Amino acid sequence: MSTRESEIVTDTQAIVEDEDISDEKPTRKPWLGVLLAGLVLGTFVIGWRVLTPGKTSQPATAQAPQTPPPRPVETTTLTTGQGIRSYQLLGQVEATQQATIRAQTGGILKQIMVQPGDRVTPGMTIAVLDDADQQLALSQALAQLAQQRSNMARLEVGTRPEIIAQRTAAVRSALAREQEARDNLQRNSNLVREGAISQRLLVEARAGVDDAHGERLAAEATLKEAKAGATREEMEAQRALVGAAAAAVNQAKLALQRTQITSNSTGIVQERKVSVGDLVQTGGEIASLVAGDRLDVFLELPEELTGRINAGTRVTLTARALPNWKGNATITGVVPSADGASRRQRVRVQLNNIPKGLVSGMAVTGTLQSATNQPSFVVSRDVLTKRQDKWFVYTVAEGRAKQQEVQMVADMGEKVAIYHPALRAGQEIVSRGGDMLTDGAVIREVSN
Repeated sequence: MSTRESEIVTDTQAIVEDEDISDEKPTRKPWLGVLLAGLVLGTFVIGWRVLTPGKTSQPATAQAPQTPPPRPVETTTLTTGQGIRSYQLLGQVEATQQATIRAQTGGILKQIMVQPGDRVTPGMTIAVLDDADQQLALSQALAQLAQQRSNMARLEVGTRPEIIAQRTAAVRSALAREQEARDNLQRNSNLVREGAISQRLLVEARAGVDDAHGERLAAEATLKEAKAGATREEMEAQRALVGAAAAAVNQAKLALQRTQITSNSTGIVQERKVSVGDLVQTGGEIASLVAGDRLDVFLELPEELTGRINAGTRVTLTARALPNWKGNATITGVVPSADGASRRQRVRVQLNNIPKGLVSGMAVTGTLQSATNQPSFVVSRDVLTKRQDKWFVYTVAEGRAKQQEVQMVADMGEKVAIYHPALRAGQEIVSRGGDMLTDGAVIREVSN
C-alpha cells in the first residue's frame, strides 16, 4: 500500500475511534463506522485512479511518429511538343473604299442635295454652285474663238479683188508722186545752175524724190502680198490661235459643268462638309462617302508576333456590339510597317459575309492561334500544381516525388506546354495525386 493510501486509512481509523469514545449512548453500532470508513476510502481510491492514467499517458505521446505509408499516384511520361498560344488582337472595322467628294471649281454653294446616310450612285448630283462667273468666262472664250476663226477664214480665202484693185491704185499713185518729185528735182537743178534759186532747195527736191521712191516700193510690196496670199507659216500660226481659242471655250464649258458637283462612285454619305451659302474653293471638300457593302477589319499584332504572321492565317472575329456573331476568316494582307501611334504591325481581314449591324468604326476582337518558337513538353493540365502563382510538377526518382518549378509556355485548354532545362523527354512525372505531395515524399505508382 502506498503512503497516500496509508494516510487515508489512518485518518479513517482515527475518525472511527473518536466516534467510539464520544458515543455515550448505551447501545453501540460498530458496523456504521466501518461503512462510513469504507465509503471515504473508496472515494479517494477512485479519484486517485482517475488522475493517475492522465499523468502516465504523457510519455506515450512523446514517442517518435511512425513513417507514413507511400502515397498512391498516377504517372506519365514526358513527350516533347509544340505549344500553341492563343492571342487576343484588338482592331476595328473600316470601309474597304472611302472617298471624299471635292469641288473642281470655285463658287458659292447654291444647293446641296444629300444628307449623312444617303446612298449615292455614280453621276448623281451632290451639290450645285452659283455659275455666274463661269457663264461670263464662257462668253468671253466664245467671242475670242469667233475672232480667230474669222482671221483664219480670211487667210484661207485670200485677198478680195477690191483689195487688190485698191492696192494697185496705190502703186500707180506712188509712181505718179515719184515722177513728180523727179521732175521737180530736174527743174530745181536747172534753176540752181542759172543762179535763180539757192542750193538748199535743190537738196529738198532730192529728199522728196527719195521719199516718193520709198512709198512706191512699199505700195508695190503690199500689192504683191495681196496677190500672193498668206504664207504657210502664217497659216500655221493662225491655226494655232484658233486651236487655243477653242481650248479656252472647252475649259470654260467644263468649268460651267463642274458647278454641278457629282459623285464618281457608289457609297453612303458619311459626313457633309459644307452648307448652303459657303464659299467653296477649287478642291474644297463637299462630302465623304464610304462603301457600306464592303468592309475590312484591321487588327493590331503584339510585338512578339511581328514578322511571324502571313496572309492566309486563320482568325476568329467577335464584336462586343454583336454578342451573337462569331466570324471565321483568314488574314488577307499584312501591312509591312508598324503603326505610328501604337507601334504595332497591322493585318487586314476582308469580310465576305458581313453580319447585319456591323458598320465602319466598330471595335472588333480577333482570336489567333500561333505556334511558339520555344522548346516545350506538352502534358495534361492535371500534371501541374500551382502554389503562390508558380507552377510545379513532380518528377519520379527512386520511389520519391521531386518538386520541380516549370515555365508555362502555352495554355491550350486541356493540354499545356511547359518547359524547364532540367526536364527531358521520357522522364516520368506525376500526372494525378500531386496536389497533396511534398518535395521528397514517398510515392507508389498505381498506373502509368
